[in-house]
Amino acid sequence: MPFEKELQTALEAAAKAGERIRRDYESFVAIPDAPVSITTATDHASQEIILQHIQSVFPEDALCAEEATATLQAATRKGSRTWIVDPIDGTRGFAMKNGEFSVMIGLVVDGEIAVGVVLEPVLERVTYATRGGGCSMRIGTTAPVACAVSATTAFNDVVLVQSHSHSPSRALKALRPARVIEMYSAGVKLAVVARGEADLYANTYPNFKDWDICAGHILVTEAGGKVTMLNGNDIGFCAPDYSQRGGLLASNGRLHQEAVKRFGIAGIG
Repeated sequence: MPFEKELQTALEAAAKAGERIRRDYESFVAIPDAPVSITTATDHASQEIILQHIQSVFPEDALCAEEATATLQAATRKGSRTWIVDPIDGTRGFAMKNGEFSVMIGLVVDGEIAVGVVLEPVLERVTYATRGGGCSMRIGTTAPVACAVSATTAFNDVVLVQSHSHSPSRALKALRPARVIEMYSAGVKLAVVARGEADLYANTYPNFKDWDICAGHILVTEAGGKVTMLNGNDIGFCAPDYSQRGGLLASNGRLHQEAVKRFGIAGIG
């Protein structure tokens, strides 16, 4: 399997971080009104666990991650092989104690994603993929199962996964799906599309970062789906500031062109 050692390293790092996160989660006092920008000591601890494990196996690789921790500050930041890490994606879900958060670990090699791992610590569910190796999901110690995107072809049947919203989102207004699933964590949303549990996910934020989408991106494509900017252009990684400014649209592939068209009509993207 391509990138087998890299995948195993990412899975091990995610599992180690997941153990720490679960311990902290059990004793954490919920913050019902946690702000979007919240970060916790567990975010920092998780990131250090992940980066140190990756460095122990691939000491020459570059590192990119969300939190300003010691290991990241001392690491090489640019290279042909760059690990992109979000130690807790959806920290708001962690703080609110609703389980809707994930550990995201991706590897970009020569500008293309090679490995992606999205772990949901509370469920002990991990969805992972390698370039050319397909996408799989495993819960706990059970045997992994292959993931495939949905077969939906008609917008009348579309299931959209999006963030929790008190009012109709821009994506909801543009796409007009039949049903909506709401949850925190872009990683989990992308995994949901890869597993065929939803047909579309759209991120319409004007500015976000590589670590918000890298690991989840390859899950969808290796499961048979498609991921682009909202306007249909390809997504690139490892810009100087690791920013993403074109939004993201992930789909089962069959609905992608129509979704891009609807965003264009709505003036989004």
